[in-house]
Parts: sequence; structure tokens; C-alpha cells
Amino acid sequence: MSEDNGVDRQLKAQVLLSRKKSMGMALLLTLLFGPLGMFYSTVLGGVVMIVLTLVVGLPTMGLGLLLTWPIGLIWTAIAVKNQNDAIDQQALAA
Repeated sequence: MSEDNGVDRQLKAQVLLSRKKSMGMALLLTLLFGPLGMFYSTVLGGVVMIVLTLVVGLPTMGLGLLLTWPIGLIWTAIAVKNQNDAIDQQALAA
């Protein structure tokens, strides 16, 4: 019976690890598409950055994007790292 339990734990860990996000893909999407690309890594971050980009970008005629685009990239990297770390912890506990 313990062998079945070990297989179940392994399968659960593999399923959890398959949910991890690619840091490279997340950063590429955010670099190319800005806040829209953030939806791959963090939906809340994407919504917040769309609003912030509009609030900052429109009055500055786009110059505000020099500030909001890097913030989006940093937020994306942090979100992916945190999500992947949480998945790793869940997989270890499985």
C-alpha cells in the first residue's frame, strides 16, 4: 500500500510542477506587449499596470511608458518567482 501512496505523491508533485510559469516567456511577453503580457504571470498586476500605464502614459504623450514598462517587467519577474516558489513548496509537501 505504501508503494501506491508514493506513486500518488509523485504524480501530484509532477502535476504541481507542470503549473510553473516560464520566466523567459513571461518577461518576453511583458517586454513585447507591456501590461497585456503580464496576464501570463499575474492577472491583477496586468490590470493594475494597464490602468497605471493609461494614467501616466496619456498625459505625458507616451513618455510615461519609459517608467511603467520597466516596472511591469520587474513586477512580472517577482510574480513568476513567487508563484514558482509556492508551487515548489507545494510539490515538496505532496
